[in-house]
Amino acid sequence: MRRREMLTLLTGVAVLRPSTARLQPTRKLPRVGFLGATSSSGHASQVAALLSGLRELGYVDGTKIRIEFRWAEGNYDLLPQLAAEYEHLKVDVLVTHGTPGTLAAKAASRTIPIVAAAIGDPVITGVVTSVAQPGGNITGVAIFSPELAVKRLEVLTQAFPLLKRVAIVVNPDNPLAEPILRALVAAATSLRVDIYRLPVRGPNAFADALSSRIAENVEALVLVDDGMLIANAKEFGSDVISPATCLSRLLGVCPRRGTARLRRELPGNVQPCCDPGRSDP
Repeated sequence: MRRREMLTLLTGVAVLRPSTARLQPTRKLPRVGFLGATSSSGHASQVAALLSGLRELGYVDGTKIRIEFRWAEGNYDLLPQLAAEYEHLKVDVLVTHGTPGTLAAKAASRTIPIVAAAIGDPVITGVVTSVAQPGGNITGVAIFSPELAVKRLEVLTQAFPLLKRVAIVVNPDNPLAEPILRALVAAATSLRVDIYRLPVRGPNAFADALSSRIAENVEALVLVDDGMLIANAKEFGSDVISPATCLSRLLGVCPRRGTARLRRELPGNVQPCCDPGRSDP
């Protein structure tokens, strides 16, 4: 009798005991947001490198973590809307690229940890109140662009001593643009060059900017640090970039001069890196 009761009891336990598999909670993957100001196609190699580096560390997208990419396609007006989506997605951390995206993320959330990659001076743009004690939910890497822009202009005038008229290609929608322009205006006096503001607000605005009177009357173009401008630099076309030198390409400038004249102006140890006969300098 005891044996029968025991079998009945064990049977009841087997029936009532839920499946072990059903008891296992669904494992929640850490979710990382990535807010890009430009396009996925323009940063395909960088994204591939990011995913590869994460895999090497054991973080496989979709298996160990989940990465939510959002891209503004160079339209900075979309950044606040895209940043707000991460609140609904409940991401664990948000990575931003560039100052406009970081400011949009800051406005969208005070609780999500934000890691800013390659932003401009975080104090003058209002990202943080102090570099020493930033506080809040934002950290990251900053590039002090006004000082860097002035140094680029200085080296440009050293490489091309006869240079007099320079257009500063700037995206007015980037809050970093005005501080950079102020620094360049102050430096231009001592460098004895005239600088002209050439606004480009989006990928479709390059053609109008380059056909403007300002662009036709300058000898060099300098791109101010801006994700959209850099990602679409090819829009300047080979007619502008073909005379560029290795030095000027590294500086982010495009001298609009004949190759022969450039050779006369270059220091002896600097040589042009492109052939004017090539279509892909």
